[in-house]
Amino acid sequence: MYRVLVADSISDKGLRALEEHPQFLIDKIPQIDPEELKNIINQYDVLIIRSRITVTEELLENTQRLRLIARAGVGVDNIDVAAATRKGIIVVNSPGANTIAAAEHTFAMMLALARKIPQAYSSMQVNRWERSKFQGVELFDKTIGIIGMGKIGIEVAKRAKAFQMTVLGYDPFLTEDRAKNLGIKKATLDEIAFHSDFITIHTPLTKETNSLIDRSYLEKVKRGVRIINCARGGIVNEEALLEGLESGIVAGAALDVFVQEPPGPELKHPNLIVTPHLGASTKEAQEKVAKEISQEVIDILEYDSIRNAINMPDISLENQQTMKPYLQLSEQIAQIAIQFFKEAPEKIEVFYHGEIADNDTEVLSRTMIKGILSYHLSDTVNLVNAHHLLKENGLSFAVQRNASKIGFTNYIELKLSNRQRSVSIGGTLLDGIGSRIVKINEYQIDVRPEQNLLYIKHHDIPGVIGRVGSVIGDHQINIGTMQVGRSEIGGEAIMVLTLDKAADDGVLAALKETAAIKDVKLLGLSTGYSFFNKPSWVKV
Repeated sequence: MYRVLVADSISDKGLRALEEHPQFLIDKIPQIDPEELKNIINQYDVLIIRSRITVTEELLENTQRLRLIARAGVGVDNIDVAAATRKGIIVVNSPGANTIAAAEHTFAMMLALARKIPQAYSSMQVNRWERSKFQGVELFDKTIGIIGMGKIGIEVAKRAKAFQMTVLGYDPFLTEDRAKNLGIKKATLDEIAFHSDFITIHTPLTKETNSLIDRSYLEKVKRGVRIINCARGGIVNEEALLEGLESGIVAGAALDVFVQEPPGPELKHPNLIVTPHLGASTKEAQEKVAKEISQEVIDILEYDSIRNAINMPDISLENQQTMKPYLQLSEQIAQIAIQFFKEAPEKIEVFYHGEIADNDTEVLSRTMIKGILSYHLSDTVNLVNAHHLLKENGLSFAVQRNASKIGFTNYIELKLSNRQRSVSIGGTLLDGIGSRIVKINEYQIDVRPEQNLLYIKHHDIPGVIGRVGSVIGDHQINIGTMQVGRSEIGGEAIMVLTLDKAADDGVLAALKETAAIKDVKLLGLSTGYSFFNKPSWVKV
């Protein structure tokens, strides 16, 4: 029998499946304090929490029995996942249960903005009757731009169409075919700015989305736009938003999430509506969360079936040891490829050559998918959900195997493509030397993948290499190695440099001033492979 501790306020109805299961004994202590939890945690196989409890390394230090930590919610910020992983404890969450609640709250905020309901209510509370002051706008025949077409974005789009709005959708993984199937128009971020009467955000907070709606973006928007953020604090630059409200460029805004929660007193404006992070706060959502977590606990402990694990890949220990030398190389190949490609590819192809082609390379394929998707999705993707997110975003994935060695005992190549272009990166392991990137598109090269790589495409003429060295030296950056690849003498060529520290925008701008240099990219790579933790190259 498994003992389960519910250490937070969780829906009784949602926990019914666990309570009625003969193999589970449930203790509910929703107000347990951290010290008491530390004293009794070793009596339990499963810990179920929400956001009140913080699971620290210290809490887990002396537990030998705990097998599973289940977070009844989306985020796991209050769980030390690395510490749990080191202890062999599975961490799971319930990522899909709040979809409808978040979509409906978004629409509630949009309607409140359109009809100035909170302002009118406040006026009535002080016995004023100001009908003309609170004239609103209709949603009918307006254009809504949805930034982020995941589950919540799709549900918002469905509701917007019911109001007969024109729906523009942006997502790095949204294809034309998928947009057509959803009955919306695929758009760029700029197109959403130019054409939208309402803009709503439904993306994770990543390096790419941090301050996505900033001063420069608000300079592009349609005057009188209304902005809603029920996703993550920080995606909308709050200072820029207040300036936009003050100038009238932004007619109104509604925020459910903030950089700092609760927000400071300065985040106020007559046309700004705020709610205290209520997106998932419905009775139904909390029941769904509890039901989802209950079923996940049963499936893991009774049937060895895992759907929403944060830190548990589906891979045997034996195969993990075989593939271990190639794990970091695979992730770095993917990181280089997606930094070249930038946008989401429509097609991902992996090629295995040589002895490695005869092995189960699933963990390597998952690692590359994780490396690609994490560029846009950050730590929401791991080895467990990599294929699920790939399918959810409508991306094509294929693996090809060839026993031929093509010059290397083992060789891995990753190709990303869409209808306009493609990028290919190849790598291998050299005995006694280690990982090497040996192909970038059509160029053969020999580069040790390190944390800071500088890629330069140039004309193969005298003086270019010297100019590059001078510019980097002038900026007090030391060059570790420089490798050059070319297809023909005097034609186009590439060079890849390893740097002791990252080059800033000034270095890149100075290099681009050289006429012979056609492209410059700074590539950041993770240098320590981890199955589960957020890769160091993706930073908010």
